[in-house]
Amino acid sequence: MTAINLLCLPYSGASAMVYSRWRRKLPAWLQVRPVELPGRGARIGEPLQTDMQGLARQLANEQRMLAHAPYALLGHSMGALLAFELAHELQALGSPLPLALFACGTAAPTRREDYDGNNWRAPKSDDELKQDLRELNGTPPQVLENAELMSLTLPVLRADFLLCGRYRYRHRPALQCPLHVLGGEADRASEAQLQAWRQETCAAFSLQMFPGGHFFIHEHEDQVLGAITQALEGQRLSA
Repeated sequence: MTAINLLCLPYSGASAMVYSRWRRKLPAWLQVRPVELPGRGARIGEPLQTDMQGLARQLANEQRMLAHAPYALLGHSMGALLAFELAHELQALGSPLPLALFACGTAAPTRREDYDGNNWRAPKSDDELKQDLRELNGTPPQVLENAELMSLTLPVLRADFLLCGRYRYRHRPALQCPLHVLGGEADRASEAQLQAWRQETCAAFSLQMFPGGHFFIHEHEDQVLGAITQALEGQRLSA
């Protein structure tokens, strides 16, 4: 039975270990490989990055050996953009393409202007960042009120928002791997912004909507994992 590595890229402010519980819920042939970013988790001592292309290039060099086994890429929000750029950087290094790219919870690379506009291009204050966290409904109030936790979280979030806000789309040939987009019905990414991912692949494309807001991947975890498993089920036999 062919195993598939699922490389998972985190969303803004998070460590890749937000995906660790998926290991207990996915079938044995689908191996979750959280991709940690500099400045958090086990890489806390490394400088935070605000250049998406540079970060994707760094990660491609780090993951290129793992990418020679059958793999798929997944990212949520910021992580979706990073997974997309990582796919292109791995291809530039001569690595095989992923069996699939899963882009969750954010507008397509060509639709960033009408998705976040100028909102994230300049560094935000602590209060502005906390307000953004409240609006995303992904952070418990007791965490927002914990000064020690916030002192660790806010610098990461500030850098990640700049990473997204300063992102610039570069036109390249479309990826030759299936691209599956997952969205939340109450999230702020519109269906048109999600559909625009279609132009980034010349292979199969799908868009699936789930109940919930921006963090639907956690709110409806079982449904999301079912969709990922189903999308990769047929490919593992031919990988």
